[in-house]
Amino acid sequence: MTSNRNVLISGASIAGPALAFWLRRYGFNPTVVERAPALRPGGFAVDFRGPVHLEVLRRMDILEAVRANQTDAGEMIVVDRDGRDLARLPAYLTAGEVEILRGDLSRIIHDRTKDDVEYVFGDSITSLTETGDGVEVTFERGAPRTFDLVIGADGLHSNVRRLAFGAEEQFLRHLGYYVCGFTMPGHPGPDNHNRLYNDPGRGATLGGVEAGALLVFASDPLEYDRRDPQQQMKIVERTYAGMGWQVPKIIDAMWEAPDFYFDSISQIHLDRLSQGRIVLLGDAGYGATCGGLGTGLAVVCAHVLAGELQAANGDHRVAFRAYERIIRDYATGCQKTSDNAGAFLAPRTAFGIRRRNLMYKALASPRLSGFFNKLTTKAASALQLPAYPCCPGSKTSH
Repeated sequence: MTSNRNVLISGASIAGPALAFWLRRYGFNPTVVERAPALRPGGFAVDFRGPVHLEVLRRMDILEAVRANQTDAGEMIVVDRDGRDLARLPAYLTAGEVEILRGDLSRIIHDRTKDDVEYVFGDSITSLTETGDGVEVTFERGAPRTFDLVIGADGLHSNVRRLAFGAEEQFLRHLGYYVCGFTMPGHPGPDNHNRLYNDPGRGATLGGVEAGALLVFASDPLEYDRRDPQQQMKIVERTYAGMGWQVPKIIDAMWEAPDFYFDSISQIHLDRLSQGRIVLLGDAGYGATCGGLGTGLAVVCAHVLAGELQAANGDHRVAFRAYERIIRDYATGCQKTSDNAGAFLAPRTAFGIRRRNLMYKALASPRLSGFFNKLTTKAASALQLPAYPCCPGSKTSH
Protein backbone atom coordinates (compact mmCIF):
# COMPACT_ATOMS: atom_id res chain seq x y z
CA MET A 1 0.00 0.00 0.00
CA THR A 2 1.49 3.34 -1.08
CA SER A 3 1.77 5.83 1.77
CA ASN A 4 1.70 9.63 1.60
CA ARG A 5 -0.76 9.60 -1.29
CA ASN A 6 -2.23 13.11 -0.89
CA VAL A 7 0.20 15.64 -2.32
CA LEU A 8 -0.19 19.42 -2.60
CA ILE A 9 1.72 21.04 -5.47
CA SER A 10 2.11 24.82 -5.52
CA GLY A 11 2.39 26.17 -9.06
CA ALA A 12 0.52 25.37 -12.30
CA SER A 13 3.03 26.55 -14.92
CA ILE A 14 5.13 23.61 -16.17
CA ALA A 15 6.87 21.81 -13.29
CA GLY A 16 3.71 21.45 -11.18
CA PRO A 17 1.42 19.93 -13.84
CA ALA A 18 4.29 17.71 -15.09
CA LEU A 19 4.71 16.34 -11.57
CA ALA A 20 0.95 15.92 -11.20
CA PHE A 21 0.90 13.95 -14.46
CA TRP A 22 3.35 11.39 -13.11
CA LEU A 23 2.00 11.27 -9.56
CA ARG A 24 -1.49 10.49 -10.83
CA ARG A 25 -0.11 7.74 -13.05
CA TYR A 26 1.62 6.25 -10.00
CA GLY A 27 -1.55 6.22 -7.91
CA PHE A 28 -1.06 9.38 -5.85
CA ASN A 29 -3.74 12.05 -5.38
CA PRO A 30 -2.18 15.40 -6.37
CA THR A 31 -3.80 18.80 -5.85
CA VAL A 32 -2.33 21.78 -7.72
CA VAL A 33 -2.87 25.28 -6.30
CA GLU A 34 -2.10 28.33 -8.44
CA ARG A 35 -2.23 32.01 -7.50
CA ALA A 36 -3.27 33.09 -11.00
CA PRO A 37 -6.98 32.83 -11.86
CA ALA A 38 -6.27 30.57 -14.86
CA LEU A 39 -3.44 29.14 -16.91
CA ARG A 40 -1.15 31.91 -18.10
CA PRO A 41 -1.18 32.25 -21.91
CA GLY A 42 1.72 33.12 -24.19
CA GLY A 43 4.98 33.75 -22.44
CA PHE A 44 8.54 33.09 -23.51
CA ALA A 45 9.41 30.48 -26.07
CA VAL A 46 11.05 27.51 -24.32
CA ASP A 47 13.07 24.78 -25.94
CA PHE A 48 14.02 21.15 -25.49
CA ARG A 49 17.34 19.74 -26.61
CA GLY A 50 19.19 16.46 -26.27
CA PRO A 51 18.08 12.86 -25.63
CA VAL A 52 17.11 13.29 -21.96
CA HIS A 53 14.64 16.11 -22.61
CA LEU A 54 13.09 14.34 -25.59
CA GLU A 55 12.90 10.98 -23.81
CA VAL A 56 10.84 12.44 -20.97
CA LEU A 57 8.48 14.08 -23.47
CA ARG A 58 8.13 10.67 -25.14
CA ARG A 59 7.40 8.99 -21.81
CA MET A 60 4.69 11.57 -21.20
CA ASP A 61 3.38 10.91 -24.73
CA ILE A 62 3.41 14.64 -25.52
CA LEU A 63 6.41 14.93 -27.84
CA GLU A 64 4.28 14.95 -30.98
CA ALA A 65 1.88 17.50 -29.47
CA VAL A 66 4.84 19.73 -28.62
CA ARG A 67 6.17 19.41 -32.16
CA ALA A 68 2.73 20.20 -33.58
CA ASN A 69 2.72 23.46 -31.60
CA GLN A 70 6.36 24.45 -32.06
CA THR A 71 7.27 28.00 -32.97
CA ASP A 72 9.33 27.13 -36.07
CA ALA A 73 11.67 29.93 -35.07
CA GLY A 74 14.18 31.02 -37.68
CA GLU A 75 17.64 32.49 -37.30
CA MET A 76 18.74 35.07 -34.76
CA ILE A 77 19.77 38.10 -36.85
CA VAL A 78 21.70 40.96 -35.27
CA VAL A 79 20.76 44.24 -36.95
CA ASP A 80 21.91 47.84 -36.85
CA ARG A 81 19.76 50.90 -36.17
CA ASP A 82 18.42 50.82 -39.74
CA GLY A 83 17.60 47.11 -39.64
CA ARG A 84 20.54 45.97 -41.76
CA ASP A 85 21.99 42.55 -41.01
CA LEU A 86 25.23 42.46 -39.01
CA ALA A 87 25.45 38.80 -37.96
CA ARG A 88 23.34 35.63 -37.89
CA LEU A 89 23.00 32.60 -35.64
CA PRO A 90 21.46 29.32 -36.85
CA ALA A 91 18.03 28.61 -35.37
CA TYR A 92 19.04 25.40 -33.60
CA LEU A 93 21.58 27.25 -31.45
CA THR A 94 18.86 29.41 -29.88
CA ALA A 95 15.74 27.24 -30.27
CA GLY A 96 17.04 23.75 -29.54
CA GLU A 97 15.53 20.71 -31.25
CA VAL A 98 11.97 21.81 -30.60
CA GLU A 99 10.74 25.18 -29.33
CA ILE A 100 7.27 26.03 -28.03
CA LEU A 101 5.61 28.94 -26.25
CA ARG A 102 5.48 28.34 -22.51
CA GLY A 103 1.72 28.90 -22.49
CA ASP A 104 1.16 26.26 -25.18
CA LEU A 105 3.25 23.72 -23.28
CA SER A 106 1.37 24.47 -20.06
CA ARG A 107 -1.94 23.93 -21.86
CA ILE A 108 -0.79 20.61 -23.34
CA ILE A 109 0.18 19.20 -19.93
CA HIS A 110 -2.89 20.66 -18.21
CA ASP A 111 -5.19 19.08 -20.82
CA ARG A 112 -3.72 15.68 -20.00
CA THR A 113 -4.18 16.07 -16.26
CA LYS A 114 -7.29 18.22 -15.71
CA ASP A 115 -9.75 15.29 -15.66
CA ASP A 116 -8.12 13.41 -12.79
CA VAL A 117 -6.06 16.05 -10.96
CA GLU A 118 -7.59 18.69 -8.69
CA TYR A 119 -6.63 22.20 -9.81
CA VAL A 120 -7.35 25.17 -7.54
CA PHE A 121 -6.84 28.49 -9.35
CA GLY A 122 -6.94 31.93 -7.77
CA ASP A 123 -5.53 30.86 -4.41
CA SER A 124 -2.21 30.69 -2.61
CA ILE A 125 -0.65 29.05 0.44
CA THR A 126 -0.30 31.28 3.51
CA SER A 127 1.21 28.87 6.05
CA LEU A 128 2.74 25.40 6.31
CA THR A 129 2.82 23.54 9.62
CA GLU A 130 4.38 20.10 9.60
CA THR A 131 3.00 17.55 12.05
CA GLY A 132 4.02 13.99 12.73
CA ASP A 133 2.05 12.58 9.83
CA GLY A 134 1.34 15.47 7.45
CA VAL A 135 1.47 19.18 6.66
CA GLU A 136 -1.33 21.50 7.78
CA VAL A 137 -1.85 24.14 5.07
CA THR A 138 -3.78 27.39 5.17
CA PHE A 139 -4.76 29.36 2.07
CA GLU A 140 -5.62 32.95 1.19
CA ARG A 141 -9.14 31.96 0.14
CA GLY A 142 -9.80 28.27 0.65
CA ALA A 143 -10.40 26.39 3.89
CA PRO A 144 -7.40 24.86 5.69
CA ARG A 145 -6.44 21.35 4.57
CA THR A 146 -3.92 18.71 5.55
CA PHE A 147 -1.70 16.95 3.01
CA ASP A 148 0.86 14.18 3.33
CA LEU A 149 3.46 16.07 1.28
CA VAL A 150 3.89 19.58 -0.17
CA ILE A 151 5.86 20.33 -3.34
CA GLY A 152 7.01 23.85 -4.17
CA ALA A 153 6.92 24.13 -7.96
CA ASP A 154 6.07 27.82 -7.85
CA GLY A 155 8.99 29.42 -9.61
CA LEU A 156 11.95 31.65 -8.92
CA HIS A 157 10.06 33.63 -6.24
CA SER A 158 8.60 30.52 -4.62
CA ASN A 159 6.09 31.04 -1.85
CA VAL A 160 6.65 27.50 -0.55
CA ARG A 161 10.41 28.09 -0.37
CA ARG A 162 9.87 31.28 1.59
CA LEU A 163 7.53 29.58 4.08
CA ALA A 164 9.60 26.43 4.54
CA PHE A 165 13.21 27.57 4.02
CA GLY A 166 13.31 31.30 4.73
CA ALA A 167 13.55 34.66 3.00
CA GLU A 168 14.34 34.73 -0.71
CA GLU A 169 17.37 37.00 -0.23
CA GLN A 170 19.29 34.06 1.25
CA PHE A 171 19.04 32.05 -1.97
CA LEU A 172 18.73 34.46 -4.93
CA ARG A 173 21.85 35.59 -6.79
CA HIS A 174 21.34 38.59 -9.10
CA LEU A 175 23.33 38.32 -12.35
CA GLY A 176 23.29 42.01 -13.23
CA TYR A 177 20.47 42.10 -15.78
CA TYR A 178 16.70 42.35 -16.11
CA VAL A 179 14.48 40.75 -18.73
CA CYS A 180 11.08 41.76 -20.07
CA GLY A 181 9.01 39.73 -22.52
CA PHE A 182 5.58 39.90 -24.15
CA THR A 183 3.73 39.26 -27.40
CA MET A 184 2.48 42.02 -29.65
CA PRO A 185 -0.94 41.12 -31.11
CA GLY A 186 -1.64 43.05 -34.28
CA HIS A 187 2.06 43.52 -35.07
CA PRO A 188 2.95 40.47 -37.18
CA GLY A 189 6.57 40.07 -38.11
CA PRO A 190 7.72 39.77 -41.73
CA ASP A 191 9.05 36.23 -41.26
CA ASN A 192 9.97 33.71 -38.57
CA HIS A 193 13.42 35.14 -37.81
CA ASN A 194 14.32 36.88 -34.53
CA ARG A 195 16.06 40.24 -34.89
CA LEU A 196 18.24 41.67 -32.14
CA TYR A 197 19.31 45.30 -31.83
CA ASN A 198 21.71 46.62 -29.19
CA ASP A 199 22.91 49.78 -27.56
CA PRO A 200 25.46 49.31 -24.75
CA GLY A 201 23.73 47.56 -21.86
CA ARG A 202 20.42 47.30 -23.70
CA GLY A 203 19.08 44.67 -26.07
CA ALA A 204 15.77 44.46 -27.91
CA THR A 205 14.64 41.37 -29.79
CA LEU A 206 11.59 41.18 -32.02
CA GLY A 207 10.77 38.02 -33.82
CA GLY A 208 8.46 35.55 -35.38
CA VAL A 209 5.15 35.82 -37.14
CA GLU A 210 3.53 36.31 -33.72
CA ALA A 211 5.89 39.22 -32.94
CA GLY A 212 7.31 38.27 -29.58
CA ALA A 213 9.37 40.98 -27.91
CA LEU A 214 12.27 40.31 -25.55
CA LEU A 215 14.06 43.19 -23.81
CA VAL A 216 17.21 42.63 -21.73
CA PHE A 217 19.12 45.39 -19.97
CA ALA A 218 22.00 45.69 -17.52
CA SER A 219 21.15 47.00 -14.06
CA ASP A 220 21.96 46.70 -10.40
CA PRO A 221 19.06 45.28 -8.31
CA LEU A 222 15.94 47.46 -8.58
CA GLU A 223 13.24 48.14 -6.02
CA TYR A 224 9.75 47.55 -7.40
CA ASP A 225 6.49 45.74 -6.68
CA ARG A 226 6.50 42.36 -8.41
CA ARG A 227 2.68 42.43 -8.51
CA ASP A 228 2.47 45.83 -10.19
CA PRO A 229 3.03 45.47 -13.96
CA GLN A 230 2.33 49.16 -14.58
CA GLN A 231 5.26 50.10 -12.35
CA GLN A 232 7.44 47.56 -14.15
CA MET A 233 6.40 48.92 -17.56
CA LYS A 234 7.43 52.41 -16.47
CA ILE A 235 10.88 51.06 -15.56
CA VAL A 236 11.19 49.50 -19.02
CA GLU A 237 9.93 52.65 -20.75
CA ARG A 238 12.50 54.82 -18.93
CA THR A 239 15.29 52.37 -19.63
CA TYR A 240 14.60 52.19 -23.37
CA ALA A 241 13.91 55.88 -23.95
CA GLY A 242 15.78 57.20 -26.98
CA MET A 243 16.71 53.78 -28.37
CA GLY A 244 16.38 53.36 -32.14
CA TRP A 245 15.32 50.64 -34.58
CA GLN A 246 11.87 49.16 -33.75
CA VAL A 247 12.13 49.91 -30.04
CA PRO A 248 9.58 52.77 -29.91
CA LYS A 249 6.99 50.49 -31.55
CA ILE A 250 7.84 47.71 -29.07
CA ILE A 251 7.43 50.02 -26.07
CA ASP A 252 4.11 51.37 -27.38
CA ALA A 253 2.81 47.81 -27.80
CA MET A 254 4.03 46.81 -24.33
CA TRP A 255 1.25 48.77 -22.62
CA GLU A 256 -1.39 46.56 -24.28
CA ALA A 257 0.44 43.25 -24.01
CA PRO A 258 -1.70 40.38 -22.67
CA ASP A 259 1.24 38.45 -21.22
CA PHE A 260 3.73 41.01 -19.92
CA TYR A 261 6.62 39.52 -17.91
CA PHE A 262 9.39 41.32 -16.03
CA ASP A 263 12.05 40.00 -13.66
CA SER A 264 15.71 40.05 -12.80
CA ILE A 265 18.02 37.53 -14.43
CA SER A 266 18.92 35.59 -11.30
CA GLN A 267 19.71 32.14 -9.99
CA ILE A 268 18.51 30.20 -6.94
CA HIS A 269 21.06 28.31 -4.83
CA LEU A 270 20.16 26.13 -1.83
CA ASP A 271 22.18 23.64 0.18
CA ARG A 272 19.25 21.23 0.23
CA LEU A 273 15.95 20.86 -1.60
CA SER A 274 13.79 19.29 1.10
CA GLN A 275 12.67 20.17 4.59
CA GLY A 276 10.78 17.32 6.23
CA ARG A 277 7.68 16.64 4.14
CA ILE A 278 8.26 19.65 1.88
CA VAL A 279 10.45 19.61 -1.25
CA LEU A 280 11.26 22.04 -4.07
CA LEU A 281 11.04 21.35 -7.79
CA GLY A 282 12.22 23.32 -10.82
CA ASP A 283 12.91 27.05 -10.60
CA ALA A 284 11.86 27.11 -6.94
CA GLY A 285 14.86 24.98 -6.04
CA TYR A 286 17.47 25.54 -8.76
CA GLY A 287 16.09 28.18 -11.07
CA ALA A 288 17.64 30.61 -13.50
CA THR A 289 15.49 33.27 -15.11
CA CYS A 290 16.64 32.54 -18.66
CA GLY A 291 19.35 30.61 -20.43
CA GLY A 292 19.46 27.82 -17.84
CA LEU A 293 17.52 25.16 -19.75
CA GLY A 294 14.91 25.60 -17.03
CA THR A 295 11.81 24.18 -18.70
CA GLY A 296 13.49 21.00 -19.89
CA LEU A 297 15.13 20.70 -16.48
CA ALA A 298 11.78 21.07 -14.71
CA VAL A 299 10.08 18.42 -16.85
CA VAL A 300 12.95 15.97 -16.35
CA CYS A 301 13.18 16.54 -12.59
CA ALA A 302 9.40 16.23 -12.16
CA HIS A 303 9.66 12.76 -13.68
CA VAL A 304 12.53 11.86 -11.35
CA LEU A 305 10.79 13.16 -8.21
CA ALA A 306 7.56 11.30 -8.98
CA GLY A 307 9.48 8.18 -9.96
CA GLU A 308 11.45 8.15 -6.72
CA LEU A 309 8.27 8.64 -4.65
CA GLN A 310 6.74 5.68 -6.43
CA ALA A 311 9.90 3.57 -6.04
CA ALA A 312 10.00 4.38 -2.29
CA ASN A 313 6.32 3.51 -1.91
CA GLY A 314 5.63 7.07 -0.83
CA ASP A 315 8.34 7.25 1.84
CA HIS A 316 9.35 10.87 1.42
CA ARG A 317 12.54 10.52 3.45
CA VAL A 318 13.92 7.94 1.02
CA ALA A 319 12.44 9.52 -2.10
CA PHE A 320 13.57 13.09 -1.43
CA ARG A 321 17.14 11.98 -0.73
CA ALA A 322 17.23 9.93 -3.93
CA TYR A 323 15.69 12.74 -5.97
CA GLU A 324 18.29 15.23 -4.82
CA ARG A 325 21.15 12.77 -5.31
CA ILE A 326 20.08 12.03 -8.88
CA ILE A 327 19.38 15.57 -10.06
CA ARG A 328 21.78 17.76 -8.03
CA ASP A 329 24.75 17.79 -10.42
CA TYR A 330 22.47 17.81 -13.45
CA ALA A 331 20.54 20.84 -12.20
CA THR A 332 23.74 22.68 -11.29
CA GLY A 333 25.22 22.06 -14.73
CA CYS A 334 22.10 23.32 -16.50
CA GLN A 335 21.94 26.35 -14.25
CA LYS A 336 25.51 27.33 -15.10
CA THR A 337 24.55 27.80 -18.75
CA SER A 338 22.63 30.93 -17.69
CA ASP A 339 25.69 32.69 -16.27
CA ASN A 340 26.23 34.76 -19.41
CA ALA A 341 22.65 35.03 -20.68
CA GLY A 342 22.47 38.78 -20.04
CA ALA A 343 25.81 39.54 -21.66
CA PHE A 344 24.86 37.32 -24.61
CA LEU A 345 21.81 39.49 -25.38
CA ALA A 346 22.94 42.88 -24.07
CA PRO A 347 26.70 43.45 -23.82
CA ARG A 348 27.49 46.42 -21.57
CA THR A 349 29.87 48.27 -23.93
CA ALA A 350 30.12 49.10 -27.63
CA PHE A 351 33.29 47.02 -27.75
CA GLY A 352 31.42 44.11 -26.14
CA ILE A 353 28.69 44.36 -28.78
CA ARG A 354 31.25 44.28 -31.62
CA ARG A 355 33.05 41.32 -30.06
CA ARG A 356 29.76 39.46 -29.57
CA ASN A 357 28.80 40.08 -33.19
CA LEU A 358 32.15 38.70 -34.37
CA MET A 359 31.50 35.60 -32.28
CA TYR A 360 28.05 35.22 -33.91
CA LYS A 361 29.64 35.41 -37.35
CA ALA A 362 32.15 32.74 -36.39
CA LEU A 363 29.42 30.51 -35.01
CA ALA A 364 27.60 30.67 -38.34
CA SER A 365 30.23 28.35 -39.80
CA PRO A 366 29.06 24.70 -39.76
CA ARG A 367 32.09 23.45 -37.83
CA LEU A 368 31.90 25.99 -35.00
CA SER A 369 28.11 26.03 -34.77
CA GLY A 370 28.10 22.25 -34.45
CA PHE A 371 30.72 22.39 -31.72
CA PHE A 372 28.83 25.10 -29.81
CA ASN A 373 25.58 23.17 -30.15
CA LYS A 374 27.26 20.12 -28.61
CA LEU A 375 28.32 22.25 -25.64
CA THR A 376 24.80 23.56 -25.01
CA THR A 377 23.28 20.12 -25.49
CA LYS A 378 25.87 18.52 -23.19
CA ALA A 379 24.41 20.10 -20.05
CA ALA A 380 20.86 19.10 -21.04
CA SER A 381 21.98 15.51 -21.62
CA ALA A 382 24.21 14.99 -18.57
CA LEU A 383 21.87 12.65 -16.69
CA GLN A 384 21.34 8.92 -16.72
CA LEU A 385 17.57 8.88 -16.69
CA PRO A 386 16.17 6.01 -14.60
CA ALA A 387 13.70 3.68 -16.32
CA TYR A 388 10.91 3.75 -13.76
CA PRO A 389 8.53 0.76 -13.55
CA CYS A 390 5.65 2.51 -15.33
CA CYS A 391 7.83 2.99 -18.39
CA PRO A 392 9.10 -0.54 -19.19
CA GLY A 393 9.54 0.28 -22.87
CA SER A 394 11.47 3.48 -22.36
CA LYS A 395 15.12 3.82 -23.17
CA THR A 396 17.68 4.78 -20.56
CA SER A 397 19.39 7.96 -21.74
CA HIS A 398 22.90 9.20 -21.05
